[in-house]
Amino acid sequence: MYEKRFHLEIITPTRVVFRDEVTSLSAPGVEGGFQVLYNHAPFLTTLQPGELKVKDKDGNDTIFAASGGFVEVNANRVVVLADAVEKASEIDLPRAEAAKARAEERLQRRDPDLDVERAHGALARALNRLRVARKG
Repeated sequence: MYEKRFHLEIITPTRVVFRDEVTSLSAPGVEGGFQVLYNHAPFLTTLQPGELKVKDKDGNDTIFAASGGFVEVNANRVVVLADAVEKASEIDLPRAEAAKARAEERLQRRDPDLDVERAHGALARALNRLRVARKG
């Protein structure tokens, strides 16, 4: 089935993770999940940690774990600027499990110097990476 394409770039501070023509992007916005298709209205939004699902020009899905960032849609060009992004198939499960355990331990200790918001964020990112890795 032919679907119209748009240009997608997924970029982190250290590298370009993805750059190609695609037919769809699904992402976790802070106000709810959204999908971008060809000729989508221009907008800018913030991402929360979650799954980016990209459908390429051949109809194949690729799933990424994103830790947060921004998405800009304008004139059939979409740019995802993310803090960190990993392809599901590239996530190191033992490392993600260890990060989850560390975050849970920090939250359970209730250290008075603990930055609780930061610890909850670390746990959310670890859980997201594990969820996405198990799909990939």
